[in-house]
Amino acid sequence: WKIYFKMRIFFLGDIVGQSGCTAVKKHLPNIIKKKKIDFVVVNGENAADQGVGITEEIAKDLFNCGVDVITTGNHVWDQKEIIKHIEKEERLLRPENLITTSPGKGFGVYNSKNGFKIGVLNLMGNIFMKKCDDVFEAAANFIKKNALKDNYDFLVVDFHGEITSEKMAMGHFFDGYATVVIGTHTHIPTSDCRILNKGTAYQTDAGMCGDYDSVIGMDKNNSLNKFLNKDAKKHFPSIGEVSLTGAIIEGDIETGLAKSIRQFIFGGVLEDKN
Repeated sequence: WKIYFKMRIFFLGDIVGQSGCTAVKKHLPNIIKKKKIDFVVVNGENAADQGVGITEEIAKDLFNCGVDVITTGNHVWDQKEIIKHIEKEERLLRPENLITTSPGKGFGVYNSKNGFKIGVLNLMGNIFMKKCDDVFEAAANFIKKNALKDNYDFLVVDFHGEITSEKMAMGHFFDGYATVVIGTHTHIPTSDCRILNKGTAYQTDAGMCGDYDSVIGMDKNNSLNKFLNKDAKKHFPSIGEVSLTGAIIEGDIETGLAKSIRQFIFGGVLEDKN
């Protein structure tokens, strides 16, 4: 018998650089306790000090502070050490629709703190992104092989994509098949959290865990110099006060679909004052 009647999933957008990692490690344990979170997914593809990729040490630190699964995207291989580590770390995902010879995997099923099985699927868009297999074909194949309340109790889909229309289309494609479809990659949180017609929660982009006094997490002055064709360095993360952004989703334990989704914004220049 399961004695829990609620399922709360916490999703955090792309963690950017050292300041983003530090803020997540500092605040996540308290957020989990205060918000009564049962399962945590974060996108870690920008978590390395350089703002691209992720390292084994960073992944371990995130797991130790309460993260259950780390998803990624187009920068997954930017820190070369992760190629070997991802083969043995089941909780670190790369996009499912990368070429089939890619190390690691894009989907897994994990146990939540309150005894449910959580499927996490990592997908990457095709438009204005690095070359990968057709994402809608990959999604269709996945749906044929997997089902809510059969292969898992709840399903979280991280769609790592550049354009809003592709993300919205994927949300509708998974409507009724996933607990939540949430976008990552653009580092800007969208105010469109909602439940779609067939019960799947949706947000176009979770945003980032980084300094928003920046250009999508990177030093604003250096970024401006690049746009102005002035002398500029390679992009590097901004190190000011961090805002953590994402969403909290409450799942229905009977159906595996969503009962609610609420945008989460904490700290920094974006802090929710309400």
